[in-house]
Order: sequence, then structure tokens, then C-alpha cells
Amino acid sequence: MSDELGGLRDRLREFARARDWDQFHTPKNLSMALIAEAAELVEHFQWLTPEQSADLPPEKIAAVRHELADIFVYLVRLADKLDVNLLAAAEEKMAINERRYPADRVRGDARRAAEYGSRAPPE
Repeated sequence: MSDELGGLRDRLREFARARDWDQFHTPKNLSMALIAEAAELVEHFQWLTPEQSADLPPEKIAAVRHELADIFVYLVRLADKLDVNLLAAAEEKMAINERRYPADRVRGDARRAAEYGSRAPPE
């Protein structure tokens, strides 16, 4: 784990410990908080056109930045509780995705792997 990510994890541990909140930071509760924050992020983009969503005004960017931070904090805390190294997990998942979606076979096609039919990349 990177020093920065490990430092954030440690800071979040201390934050929860100092407030006696560790008792509430169960994987169930953290995953529920994570999805609630993700829903708050989605609200900022609901009903926008693709163009509008890519060109947010500064005040909306600030609000989105805070929602992304909330999501990240809950994700780091959940990974800590489950002893998951997020960077290693992301590397592992990218290797899987590179096999499932080879660029020369799926370029410009955003379907799920199972939807490729006879063109389906290997699992």
C-alpha cells in the first residue's frame, strides 16, 4: 500500500477511535454508507446531458469533489476493516479486465463481457 493511502487509512482509524465510532464501522454499515454516498454523487449528474455532466460549474465541482471524498473515505475504511489492500486488489482486477476485454476485440464497444456472444473475450 502506498504511503499516502496507508497514512489516510491510519488517520481514519484514529478519527474513529477518538470518537468511539469503531463500534459502528462494521463492514455492513460501511458498505451501506458507501452506497449512500455514491447515490449522493449520482444526484449531481441526474438529468444532465452528457455534455453538461462533463462541463460542471465550479460550485458543482466542489460538491462533487466532497462526495467523491466521502466515497473514498468509506471505501478505505471498509478495506481496512476487511484487511484488503486496495492497490493490490485494483491491480489484480485490472489484470482480469485486460484478459476479459482485450483492446483489439472490444475497442469502441462498451457492452459487458457476457454480452459479446461469439465475440466474447475469455473470462
